Amino acid sequence: MDDPRDRVLDAALAHVPFDGWSDDTLRRAARDADMPLAEVRALFPRGAVDLAMAFHRRGDARLAARLAELDMGEMRYRDRVAKAIWLRLEAVDKEAVRRAATLFALPMHAADGARALWETADAIWTALGDTSTDGNWYSKRATLSGVYASVVLYWLGDDSMDQHETRGFIDRRIDDVMRIESAKSAVNANPLGRMIMAGPNFVLSRLRRPARTTGLPGSIGGRP
Repeated sequence: MDDPRDRVLDAALAHVPFDGWSDDTLRRAARDADMPLAEVRALFPRGAVDLAMAFHRRGDARLAARLAELDMGEMRYRDRVAKAIWLRLEAVDKEAVRRAATLFALPMHAADGARALWETADAIWTALGDTSTDGNWYSKRATLSGVYASVVLYWLGDDSMDQHETRGFIDRRIDDVMRIESAKSAVNANPLGRMIMAGPNFVLSRLRRPARTTGLPGSIGGRP
């Protein structure tokens, strides 16, 4: 069945390059979708920011569907993550993302921007089969959120052919993360390092990922 939220979002995307994610875009989208403005405001109670979040979440959903179709069993794990990041960029219109980045840069919407990044990182790790339930669940998503944020900013300014410079940037950022993970492993393999990290590692081991029905922030010491 036709989803009215998708109808409004599709109509809005024609206006976003000119009016951004704004109330003007919302009103014009309601008109183009042939829906009462009051109904559209009920679907997007916070107006433009809810519309932008719907756009972002649709990109995450499309990425998850795309990854489910791919066989990446022969790929290294870091290459799977790089592929997922690239597919996420391919799933959206660059100008719409540029306008969303401008919106989420405003102080009153910064929390929504952070949530959007976290949700994308979660979508990628979940699609790639992450089974962690302790502090690693959080650290993986926090790290990938930072990587993805930097990649998006680089991509928005990339005018190279087929965005090949962005592909190289993705590889470099993931290599940086892998070096950090190698350093963490080396510390934990060292007797003195294990002693120093005993406290932090214990706390991380007691963290539990959030239940999917309740959302963040999860729990400490309980079941996921």
